[in-house]
Amino acid sequence: MRSLIFDPFSGAAGDMILGSLISLGADRANICEIIESAVDVSVSVDRANKKGIDAVNVHINVPHEEHSRHYHELVDIIKAAGLSPPVEKSALDVFAIMAEAESKVHGESMEELHFHEVGQNDALADVIGSCAAIYEIGADSIFCTPVNVGGGRVKAAHGSMAVPAPATLEILRAGNLLSYGSGNRELLTPTGAALLSYFAKPIDNLPKGKVLSVGYGAGDADTEDPNVLRSMLVEVADVLTKDQIEVLETNVDDVTGEVLGNLFDKLLAAGARDVAITPTIMKKGRSGHIIKVITKSQNSERVAREIMKETGTLGIRVIPTVHRFVADRRMDKVSIQLKSEDFTVAVKIAQDKTGEILHISAEYEDCRKVADKIGLPLKEVIRRVEEEAWGKFE
Repeated sequence: MRSLIFDPFSGAAGDMILGSLISLGADRANICEIIESAVDVSVSVDRANKKGIDAVNVHINVPHEEHSRHYHELVDIIKAAGLSPPVEKSALDVFAIMAEAESKVHGESMEELHFHEVGQNDALADVIGSCAAIYEIGADSIFCTPVNVGGGRVKAAHGSMAVPAPATLEILRAGNLLSYGSGNRELLTPTGAALLSYFAKPIDNLPKGKVLSVGYGAGDADTEDPNVLRSMLVEVADVLTKDQIEVLETNVDDVTGEVLGNLFDKLLAAGARDVAITPTIMKKGRSGHIIKVITKSQNSERVAREIMKETGTLGIRVIPTVHRFVADRRMDKVSIQLKSEDFTVAVKIAQDKTGEILHISAEYEDCRKVADKIGLPLKEVIRRVEEEAWGKFE
């Protein structure tokens, strides 16, 4: 799996994200053309050396002075820009993240909200260009290591505030990004926070894998440490757990349904991980069944012997299998209100080693008890519990 990983050890801003993606391999000419056709700006891309690190430096040149904009004005600009559907949707969603944060901080509705710095054309250019570059890179997954927000105080339209600025902090909270503070100036901007929280899943450390390419995007500040955003394309290895198994298989044609039903419990007790029995047509047109069992190699002989005892088969095939991929599983709980009653229901969460959730299933017994108590169909209780769990854990 090819993963794009942002490593914001010196914070992140929209131009830094865009620069790192161009450095990583996004087509500079194509990205500049997309930006300049969408927003009244010109884009220059050159190099900058930040404490010995060579990085791509993106400048968004705005030809005239701008005023603050309402949120709906930004939406209209993006929708009128003629962007590809995924880029348009992502740009709208990123600005919605910023608008929701500003709305909560200022106590204003999104319809009344005025954008100051993040409503300017350079912010529009950074967001549109970064969205287009991410889709051009085409990674299978996107992750972000803990982001350095900086330290000290920052001047904003509402006065001097501690870093991170209120809107940035709200975006961090809503987006579940991991963060820490180091330095004496603001290193994470609302635009940078919104882009990372929208596209990337937080991870504590770089995952195991082969680094395919590295990019650096330059920030505007000259800091004690290199003011760059590092991004990487990594071929991530072993995102799923490998489980050593063997597959046992045999055909039977003279075993009753009752015996086969009993066989399931016998094989699971003997160490089988999974059992499947499939109806089939055998030689001379006789009806029969294929019995297939997954088991650990140390349990194979015991499981095979149980099959022979219960069915009378004289031979068990062992299909050569080195391993299988399995999801890591954990149990958790969700609280849900149904018909004005509160319930706590267990759920099983399947995920890979990066923490990405692959599947969530509600525990049958818990859901059955809820369904019986309130008179809802079981399938409806399961659906609502799993929907609640996806909203909580994804």
